[in-house]
Amino acid sequence: MLSNSATRPENLNKIVEKFKRHDNPKQKYEQLLWYAKKLTPMTPVAKTEENKVLGCVSQVYITSNLEQGKLFYQGDSDAQLVKGLVAFLIEGLNGLTPQEIINLTPDFIEETGLQVSLTPSRANGFLNIFKKMQQQAFLFNS
Repeated sequence: MLSNSATRPENLNKIVEKFKRHDNPKQKYEQLLWYAKKLTPMTPVAKTEENKVLGCVSQVYITSNLEQGKLFYQGDSDAQLVKGLVAFLIEGLNGLTPQEIINLTPDFIEETGLQVSLTPSRANGFLNIFKKMQQQAFLFNS
């Protein structure tokens, strides 16, 4: 299992390090909103029940595509802060193999310090988004 910064994928590690540099919750929010603005818009057609992340208060959708053995995600949310969480995960996980994503443990979420800044329901939603991405990786790995 990939669980610490030494074995974590480089893109994900860079993002975690960015969040760790901010002590102030407001700065972490601003960082999430910046990621939200960078997120490529998702087509309305992809916003189906199958792509919906369960256990989130906001409407969150994740799709995945396998290209040359690497997974690429697309996602969206109706809440800006959650959209930032989606963008964080997409940027951190895009381009990895399904097995690399399956092997990741969610400890990086805690390491960012975001759980202190987020409401319990948003922190739980963040984990649910990550799990949805892992489930999709598992389907491509079968």
